[in-house]
Amino acid sequence: MLVLFETPAGFAIFKVLDEGKLSKTDDLWKEFESADAARQLVKLKAFSKFENTEEALAAATCLIDSKPTKSLRKFLKAHCDGEILAVADSKLGNAIKEKLQIDCVHNQGVMELMRGVRSQLTELITGLGAQDLAPMSLGLSHSLSRHTLKFSADKVDTMIIQAIGLLDDLDKELNTYAMRVREWYGWHFPELAKIVQDNILYAKAVKLMGYRTNAAQLDFSEILPEDVEAELKEAAVVSMGTEVSDLDLINIKDLCDQVLSLSEYRAQLYDYLKSRMNSIAPNLTALVGELVGARLIAHGGSLLNLAKQPGSTVQILGAEKALFRALKTKHATPKYGLIFHASLIGQAAPKIKGKMSRSLASKTALAIRCDALGDNLDNSMGMENRLKLESRLRNLEGRELGHSAGSTKGKPKIEVYNKDQKKGGGAMITPAKSYNPAADSVLGRLEAEAEEVEMVEAVTDGKKDKKKKKKKVVEDEEVADEATAKKDKKKKKKDVSEEAVEVQTEEKKKKKRKHAEADEEETETPSKKKDKKKKKKSEV
Repeated sequence: MLVLFETPAGFAIFKVLDEGKLSKTDDLWKEFESADAARQLVKLKAFSKFENTEEALAAATCLIDSKPTKSLRKFLKAHCDGEILAVADSKLGNAIKEKLQIDCVHNQGVMELMRGVRSQLTELITGLGAQDLAPMSLGLSHSLSRHTLKFSADKVDTMIIQAIGLLDDLDKELNTYAMRVREWYGWHFPELAKIVQDNILYAKAVKLMGYRTNAAQLDFSEILPEDVEAELKEAAVVSMGTEVSDLDLINIKDLCDQVLSLSEYRAQLYDYLKSRMNSIAPNLTALVGELVGARLIAHGGSLLNLAKQPGSTVQILGAEKALFRALKTKHATPKYGLIFHASLIGQAAPKIKGKMSRSLASKTALAIRCDALGDNLDNSMGMENRLKLESRLRNLEGRELGHSAGSTKGKPKIEVYNKDQKKGGGAMITPAKSYNPAADSVLGRLEAEAEEVEMVEAVTDGKKDKKKKKKKVVEDEEVADEATAKKDKKKKKKDVSEEAVEVQTEEKKKKKRKHAEADEEETETPSKKKDKKKKKKSEV
């Protein structure tokens, strides 16, 4: 049995002298306690040395992927004919068996044997000292880690994060300093603020002019246009500003120097950021620009972290506060975040900004993954996707124009059916009209036109008569309905009056009856009193 062992210096093949000891895996480590005992178990048969570090790195990367290199295949063919080969990786053994038809073994005994060989490696391989093996292994490990991580000095996105942060801070400071210059020098020349709008040109003009009385004698052609220069000189003559001292003017000029130096440094920093973005994320830069791309990377933490995010997250990146507020209040979620400042979104109409931001975010997510994980360093993918997005923008704008230019609901107009219209190749071709010689006679044509006019008038008169008759019939019906309604009302009134009379007569009869009964009672009472008195006296 042979053992294939990989070292930083090359490949080694050992011959196992006593294969029976491999079955006792628990006691196998005792055989490698000393160099002499190890030499009694295994013996070096062949060694293939790496020529340089590149070859060692290529062999190590192939072994990580469980693939034998060309040099390893040649080495095994030369020394492993008809032998069983013990390997440390089962996948590598399968690959060797497929390509070289060499039987390979991988089990627990082989792993213990590999561990023992590694412990006595410098003693088993002559000419390979520990002082040589340590730097070889260290250099190979560093090269291998760089290769696995695909490390490149141009792929460091930390510089982009720092640069965009510094650029934003410079913008704030520059704006603050420029406003302070305007306020400070405004006490001396307040009209200048309206004449020169740009902050950098304002600082240059103040530095060159000094006192406003010097404006008429100076040449501002290198700084300002001719019309602005003429307006400045006219305003300097009739200015309403106060006078300032020499010390105040010196401090104002020093502040102008600070503004100009900051603006120059900002331009230099922007060029640096542009170059770094084109080298690290060329596809992202082609889609959204340098500033927006750098802000996306800074907000995500790194280019690799940003590559792990889906397109929906990239779309609203930077609008987290608005998103969670909308989710909490159950309102509409935001459609864009930092990506809103991209040029493609700015070109879109307000109604289609949401659609364009969604499309741009999906393409941006693909571009970020290509930049972070791909091997290509060009911006071909980004430019191709940008052309697609521009065509989609034109398509959406054309669709909106079609909706507004057509009918109210944007539906196509329905054409009237024409029986003379042909189908197929001769479509939209009507039959040819023949010449009418009767149209040449002017008199006959005039008489025909007069007859047509009379017919039209007769038809219109007939229609008017019919309309009048219909109106009369409708009016007669309305009058009859009104008469019947009045009769019904009169009948109802009569019935009500008769009922009231009957009720009154009954009430009168009842009153008469009551009066009669009362009179009878009055006439009967004195006779009854006399009878009662007589009865009392007789009893006594």
